[in-house]
Order: sequence, then structure tokens, then C-alpha cells
Amino acid sequence: MNKLNSAAIIWLRRDLRLSDNAALYHALRSGLPVQIIFIFDTDILNQLENKNDRRLVFIHRALQTVNDQLKQHGATLHTYYGKPVDVWKNVLKDYNVEKVFANHDYEPYAQQRDNEIKNLLQSHSILFETYKDQVVFEKDEVCKADGLPYTVFTPYKNKYLSQLNAAHLKSYDNEKYFSAFLKQEAKHLIALSEMGFIEDNILFPKNKVDNSILKKYETTRDFPAMDATSRLSVHLRFGTVSIRQLMMQAMENSAVWTNELIWREFYMMILYKFPHVATGAFKPRYNTIPWRNNEQEFEKWCHGNTGYPIVDAGMRELLATGFMHNRVRMIVASFLVKHLLIDWKWGEAWFAKHLLDFELSSNNGGWQWAASSGCDAAPYFRIFNPYEQTKRFDSNLEYIKKWVPEFQELTYPQPIVEHTFARNRCLATYKLALQEK
Repeated sequence: MNKLNSAAIIWLRRDLRLSDNAALYHALRSGLPVQIIFIFDTDILNQLENKNDRRLVFIHRALQTVNDQLKQHGATLHTYYGKPVDVWKNVLKDYNVEKVFANHDYEPYAQQRDNEIKNLLQSHSILFETYKDQVVFEKDEVCKADGLPYTVFTPYKNKYLSQLNAAHLKSYDNEKYFSAFLKQEAKHLIALSEMGFIEDNILFPKNKVDNSILKKYETTRDFPAMDATSRLSVHLRFGTVSIRQLMMQAMENSAVWTNELIWREFYMMILYKFPHVATGAFKPRYNTIPWRNNEQEFEKWCHGNTGYPIVDAGMRELLATGFMHNRVRMIVASFLVKHLLIDWKWGEAWFAKHLLDFELSSNNGGWQWAASSGCDAAPYFRIFNPYEQTKRFDSNLEYIKKWVPEFQELTYPQPIVEHTFARNRCLATYKLALQEK
């Protein structure tokens, strides 16, 4: 291969930024002209039911930002649409590829996809090099002394923090090497309309959090009516921010928010080490719970018509914005699983369809925590009382009034199930299924 005409390809996936990007850093230092590509993956897009899916809009806007930045350096982003293996055959026609760089992804589909692409590239004698970027610690980097993975959060967190040092949080100084980008005329991104989707004028959260919010985070984070959380989850999901920079900011300002970032990596590790959690309970005996799975009740839960205002407020916020406050996520999940005895996988799938920040590992971990079937989960007899949760976290009903303004009107539905009855039914069901004496 003639190196004068060769190129290194950087394949963006969950790392939609030029700054502090591990794979891009190594590509820029490879000695080859660097071309960035992004693939709109039809294996994923064909599963989306909404033609104005906000996540796709977010991705498209993030890529536009990347492309605008590249234009300033005489370069451009090349976007493709199709199945990754078919797209890569076209990439190999478009460019004289010598090396491909990307960052690790840990979800089952992503690993299958990457193995397929790796085999294709190897058949053309092309190196495929991948790097850690979306987490501080990955895979086996935080494990017990015997090499086994942690399945309880606190010891994992303690080991994580004991290993953490400044070197892990050092940023990649990509800007220093931007002259290595392959120079070519700017290309237009594939339009959403070309892929059968439509633009949405949604305003996304900013990609920074003020230190003032973090310093009060421990005391204010559980109150959904307050603007007291980072709102960075969608940016973490698609890599428009650097986890290294966020972790550094967290450690300087909030131990509790630091824990939240570590929980994210804990669940990523669990998914990687125990892939069966993607389709079933982490604790297999919890697969024996005889769910009621009443479809009419599920529909009422989905659309915020359960007669429990705090639950309905959360579900309506989700449908309207693609976001739900974390405290409320726990309340609505507990309600679906424990009050209605509906399979947590139904709720997980609904969240996956509607959450702007949907991330398989965290979504799955959160739902299994609520269902008591996951690692380090709430015990099965822990059942949130929606009324008590409202008193504690929305005592002035500000959040409820915003999303369920009719909650005191005659038109508002009666509770779908009485709390004490639902609690006792849940306890009896779990106890019998788990053979608790």
C-alpha cells in the first residue's frame, strides 16, 4: 500500500467530539492523514418507531458540530447510512485505508458488530485498533484480589477510588495534532429526511454542569421540581463530553455525584461480565416471579394515568421531554414492578424507547435494582410508597402540578390499585416464588 495515498480512519460511535477523544488522539499521532467517519446504522435505526426520535436528532446535531469544527481545519466528516459491514465495504472503496481507530463499546450488539468489522478489515490486511474512552475504568480493571468481578457496589467503589490517580484523568491533547486531518472539501451530512426521519426543534441540555449545582447536589438531587441535577446523561451516552473531565470536576465538588458516575461504570462492567442481564435477571431465581402483566394497567402506567400523581407526573415528563428525574425513575419503576406486578423488562423496554439518555447498562441496572433481581439491588420487600415519596420529595406538589395539573379534579382517575393491597400482594408473590420462609 502506497503510504503517500494511505489514510487512517477514525470511526465515531459513542464519542461524538474532537477534544479529549482517545481513539482520535492515537489516529492523529499515527503518521497518516486522518479521516473521520460516522455510520447511521440501519440495524439500530430500523428498530426506532418514532420518526422524530430525539436521540437521532441529538446525534445529528452533535455530528454537525463536529463537521463545523473540522471545516476550520480544511477537513470534513464523512457520514454513511446502512448496515455497518456493507458500509465498510464502501469505505474501503472511498479511501485507501491502512488503519482504523475506534473507541471501545461494551454492549452485546456493539461487540458483535465490531468483531464482524474486525474480521472484514483483517481480510484486507487492515489494522483495527480500539481504545478505552467512555469510562475511566473498564472490563477487569476494577476487580477483587482473586480477579473475579465485584457484584456489590460499595466495595467496587472503594477499590475504584483507591486505584484512581491523576494519570487516569489526564486529557488527550488532540488539538495539538489537528494538522493531521485529511484535507478535502466539506461534505454535507446525510440529512435526517434522507433516512426517513424528521427534525425536532427540541432544546437539549447544555453539555456542562456548574460547580454550584454539584456543591449542593447531595442535599438537592432528590427533589424533581428543582433544577438540581447535572442533566449530562445524554451527553455521557453519546460522548459529547469527556468522562475524564467530568470525573475530575466531580471529585473536586461532590462525593455523591462522583458516586453516580461510578455507578454508571459499575453497571457497564456488570453488563460486560454478565451479558445474561440483557435478557433476564442477574439473579436467575428471580426469573420465576409469576408476573400479572395486565396490558390495560401497563398502558395506564405508560401514559401517566395510574391515579398516583407522582407516578403519572414522571411518565408524562418522559413522554413530553425524553427525560425523567432519577428519584422519579425509581418511584415509577417500583410502582410498575411491585404495585402492578408487571415484568420489569416491559418497563425497561418502554424506557429504552423513550429516554433521551437511554444506555443499556444503566437502564437495565436501574430496572433490576427496582425489581430486586439485580446485583446489589433493593431487597424484594422494599416497596416505595408513592404517597410517602411525594411527601418527602415533592411536598409542595410543584412537580406534580407541572405535569398532572388536573390531579385534584374529578376527571383525574382513581388509583389503579390500593397501596396496602398491592404491597401485600407483591410480598406474597415474591415470597412464594423465591421460597422464602
